[in-house]
Amino acid sequence: FVSYHQVEILDWKTKKQLCFLDKVEPNATIREIRLMFHKLYPWWYPARQSIKLDPKGKSLRDEEILQHLPVGTTATLYFKDLGPQIGWTTVFLIEYTGPLFIYFLFYFRMPFVYGLDERFTSSPHPVVNLACICHSFHYIKRLIETVFVHRFSHGTMPLRNIVKNCLYYWGFAAWLAYYINHPLYTPPSYGKKQINIAVIMFLLCEAGNFSIHVALSDLRRNGSKTRKIPYPTKNPFTWLFFFVSCPNYTYEVGTWISFTIMTQCVPVGLFTLLCFIQMTIWAKDKHCTYLREFKDYPSLRMPIIPFLL
Repeated sequence: FVSYHQVEILDWKTKKQLCFLDKVEPNATIREIRLMFHKLYPWWYPARQSIKLDPKGKSLRDEEILQHLPVGTTATLYFKDLGPQIGWTTVFLIEYTGPLFIYFLFYFRMPFVYGLDERFTSSPHPVVNLACICHSFHYIKRLIETVFVHRFSHGTMPLRNIVKNCLYYWGFAAWLAYYINHPLYTPPSYGKKQINIAVIMFLLCEAGNFSIHVALSDLRRNGSKTRKIPYPTKNPFTWLFFFVSCPNYTYEVGTWISFTIMTQCVPVGLFTLLCFIQMTIWAKDKHCTYLREFKDYPSLRMPIIPFLL
């Protein structure tokens, strides 16, 4: 004998009943309930749906099971429309392709950028060539990771966010490139020594960032979206997991610090500072989620900077 559940779905804001699902199996997942709701409202596809237990609460995850939720045989759930969505893979491909090509417009000194004067078409300082190689390498690596490495826990994000994200990445790429490739650009104060140290730092941080992304991807190799505690592997670059929850952000900030040292350019430094602030916010959120979900979470870890932050 199966004791079926009844599921009432209300609008999160108006509390108006949108549908009443009868004879829902107790082991039905939230994903299955989303699909039932989608059949009644085809324009609200599952990725647009936020299903909650409380109007102001957090969205329920797809894998959560109805009978394990704090509800009776008649469950009241709340629906919020998240708006048009776009896949994360598409988002990253758009965000990262832009800076790659925008930078080249300045590197090759297109006439409409700096003008046709002979001064503006002269050969750049060697560090300018190196900066272009490093910048291009960074974004090509990101594109490769997007296609072959990343596994996303959330398949989509609101379409409206793509404009904001592109303005950030594309705008900063143009700003950095304008100054680094400018004919009046001044090379680093300490010359080759400063550049060489920065390049070594850059390559180490890029290798570390890639290693962490691979380690995180391996946690979901079987397609599972269940969150797990990431641990260090045999790869020395992953040993930063002993001290921080989000070493991928630590290495990312390190990449931009080294690029700042390499180019000795104020706009790059400002971009690095903004990156650090944003990634610290993301790292703290993820760290708090780990602490909340795992009682045995390593106590030594900090969000992004070992022993400090």
